[in-house]
Amino acid sequence: MAVLTPVLDFHLPAELEATAPPEDRGGGRDGVRLLVAHTGSGQIEHRWFPELPGLLAPGDLLVVNRSATLNAALDGTVDGEPAVLHLSRDLDGRRWIAELRHVAPGRTRTTPWLDARAGTMIDFGERGSAVLRTPAGEVGPRDRSRLWIAELRLPNGVPAALATWGRPITYVESAISRPLAAYQTVFATEPGSAEMPSAGRPFTCDLVTRLMVAGIDVVAVVLHAGVSSLEASEPPQPEAFYVPAQTAERVNSVLRLGGRVVAVGTTVVRALESAAVAPRLVLPASGLTDLAIGPAYEAKVVTGILTGWHEPRASHLAILEAIAGRELLERSYQVALEARYLWHEFGDSHLVLP
Repeated sequence: MAVLTPVLDFHLPAELEATAPPEDRGGGRDGVRLLVAHTGSGQIEHRWFPELPGLLAPGDLLVVNRSATLNAALDGTVDGEPAVLHLSRDLDGRRWIAELRHVAPGRTRTTPWLDARAGTMIDFGERGSAVLRTPAGEVGPRDRSRLWIAELRLPNGVPAALATWGRPITYVESAISRPLAAYQTVFATEPGSAEMPSAGRPFTCDLVTRLMVAGIDVVAVVLHAGVSSLEASEPPQPEAFYVPAQTAERVNSVLRLGGRVVAVGTTVVRALESAAVAPRLVLPASGLTDLAIGPAYEAKVVTGILTGWHEPRASHLAILEAIAGRELLERSYQVALEARYLWHEFGDSHLVLP
């Protein structure tokens, strides 16, 4: 799999990392800011997420991700040193694509365990263990691998372990351990994502109702997102996806009638574009997608995107550049930094429209 060229690099101040959801800041799930960037005019607007129905038009279509988040972080030790194993994708029930990470004493922020080797064992105590078998994907400098095929040895099975003592994957520093419900969207019905498809988090049932009353339809795909802690320029891993016939039909109909197809998150972009067989044509599809969308990619069916704010040099930015263009993407991020927008899954939102 080819390495993507970094599309955007910038300094992200630590104080702009949202460590708590907007509910803890005195609002509801939709109590986040929304920066709107228009590809046609180049205009940038500062709005709030509940204004979304007025920013779209009757006949537009929002496509969301129904994947639900797993308790995919398992705490253990490696040779007595604290560690956490992040499960990314289920291979056969016992073997998973996984990432091993260091846990700093007294901290919640973790870092990749890049000097692991085949045979490294993660000890979960009485709960079982896991063993790293072979690297998954590309091996980095000095034969270092970030992702591994891990064999899990859990007496009660992986689903029971995730349900009883697993926890949500987190990266930012936080003094509070939050329940899995904080990492689910209102659309979540099919468990499978290692990390929350966070672009959909600010939606509420009331907001979805207001969208539909305004003539803006909402349909769904499924893409089970893997771990997002990619190194600079590292392309996304293969991910399981499903585009149902009803969604494909609605996308094709909206495009024929001149409406806009707005993907809620980069996961939805990847799913829809993986199912697109020609410009303005999606067919039902399922399986694993290894589609890597770079800046030069021409989207076949997605015309807009609603997303969060991504890390410097993240591969997600390549998808955004394909839709927004380099110049507008750079200006959007510069404006967001200057206006103190908040980053990460509990942060603010970014809407790119034609």
